[in-house]
Amino acid sequence: MPSTVSTYPPRFATAEAVARIAAASRRTQQPQSKGDLVSLAMGEPDFDTPQQVTEAADASLRAGRTHYSPLLGEPELREALAEKLHGIAGAPVSAADVLITQGGTAGLAASILSIVDPGDKVVIPDPTYSLYADLVSMAGGIVVPVPLAPDLHWDRERLADALDGAKLFVFCNPGNPTGIVHSRAELDALADLLDGTSTIVISDEAYSDLDYTGRPFTSAISLDGLRDRTVYCQTFSKSYAMTGWRVGYLWGPAPLIQAAARIHNTFNGSVNTFIQDAALVAVRTCDADIARMRAAYEERGAIMRAGLAEIPGLTLSASEGAFYQFPRYDLDLPAVEVVAALRTHGVAVRPGSEFGARGEGHLRLSYAASPESISEGVRRLAYGLSVLQ
Repeated sequence: MPSTVSTYPPRFATAEAVARIAAASRRTQQPQSKGDLVSLAMGEPDFDTPQQVTEAADASLRAGRTHYSPLLGEPELREALAEKLHGIAGAPVSAADVLITQGGTAGLAASILSIVDPGDKVVIPDPTYSLYADLVSMAGGIVVPVPLAPDLHWDRERLADALDGAKLFVFCNPGNPTGIVHSRAELDALADLLDGTSTIVISDEAYSDLDYTGRPFTSAISLDGLRDRTVYCQTFSKSYAMTGWRVGYLWGPAPLIQAAARIHNTFNGSVNTFIQDAALVAVRTCDADIARMRAAYEERGAIMRAGLAEIPGLTLSASEGAFYQFPRYDLDLPAVEVVAALRTHGVAVRPGSEFGARGEGHLRLSYAASPESISEGVRRLAYGLSVLQ
């Protein structure tokens, strides 16, 4: 009797959101250093998490703190973060408006997906962190990239035109991949552009502790003209060298945080209890650790810039914050091809085009690596680029 079971593979239909992300996404996976490959591609501190944080997690586990946490986060951690945010904002901050998230990534996802409807206009700088556009595409929004000025800061005239009728503006400060830091004057100008509008702002300040400009860092939430329309997105990953712990937080206007919590609670749930206990120790005790790592990054940035400055055909970016250099090269080749060629010479970097169309012709290099890796990686980069000339 003939079999009634089909031998053909089934055709499963997936959500249109998947196709939208695939069509829009520029994100690529880059390797860590291993074997004979030096990676300057990873935006990850090479420092270990401060010992007292790790010990706090261990103590929490041993104390049986292994059960579900409240969906918004542990009250004690939220109170500590509210106190910290009060100092940043210069205005009262309620712990009720703090949401603990599964890393900064989940915070960005929860905030963007809770704001953007299909067809909504969302403005982002170009180039910028590529996750923003992916999330907007997932929600069905329309991404409006705004080219940066030659100094990699905002082009105010272009930004003003783009923001007309925008539902949302998303930016990071300090910038990834550019390494620039937006000044108080720039943020004041943004506030002026948005005055009288209903445009919401998401300020991703993951690198706020890594500012080398010599002036006080200005958070968007410290400005009266932005605070009431801004969702502040933060992570423990960069400042505390806690990338693998996956813990971050949001703060902003109560209705926006409530909406983000609804999204986060739906597909993330609560953050691990013992990790929140460790995060609380980080908030309370790690100021000296942050200062130590920040000083090391500044020194490593100087090592990288000195090496890159010796390479013909590279135009360096200003190194104002985060731990990135974003040099322009003079080869007539797409960035993905340059990156692929450099891999054959034992060094991994990111193509600038991963961060937007205006990133083409650039490379993103991270100096979160060790000084030895930076020196060797830049040496290999110089050789690889000379071969391509």
